[in-house]
Amino acid sequence: MRRSVVVLGLVTTLAACGGGSEDPNLLNISQPRAEGPDEFAVLPTKPLEMPEDVAALPEPTPGGTNRTDPTPEADAIAALGGNAAVLSRASGDGALVAYARRFGSDPNIRPQLAAADLEFRRRNDGRLLERLFNVNVYFRAYEEMSLDQHRELARLRRAGIRTPAVPPDPAEDE
Repeated sequence: MRRSVVVLGLVTTLAACGGGSEDPNLLNISQPRAEGPDEFAVLPTKPLEMPEDVAALPEPTPGGTNRTDPTPEADAIAALGGNAAVLSRASGDGALVAYARRFGSDPNIRPQLAAADLEFRRRNDGRLLERLFNVNVYFRAYEEMSLDQHRELARLRRAGIRTPAVPPDPAEDE
């Protein structure tokens, strides 16, 4: 009987140690990361291929691009049926940046936002035990600012705004 109680106690103790957190560990930046490969450090290259005319190859330039370098933007444009050659003629994100700055921009916006966020996080740093045990309070702190996707979708549909990225409401099919 005594042995059964000890074994049951050990099994219960081991089971209690196996639980995990609902919050992603990516939000606990101060936590040590698990050992393993860094999936963002691996860049797939295009397969090597022999050109039709070796003499037509451009001169190598230090810091220049390589034919096997990944080109995700051009690959996505080509996969969607667009002309990837147009991308090379474009001036990067200049048009997008110019459009975003059409009403002006504040050069000190980053320090202002960083200071405001730091103050917000200081006011919402968790309760005593949460701080003591380094519990992630991110979701609770920013809960007021989060968007309820289902309520917003219902509001858009009531307003007659099409939402093609969202499947149709099953109730509408009946």
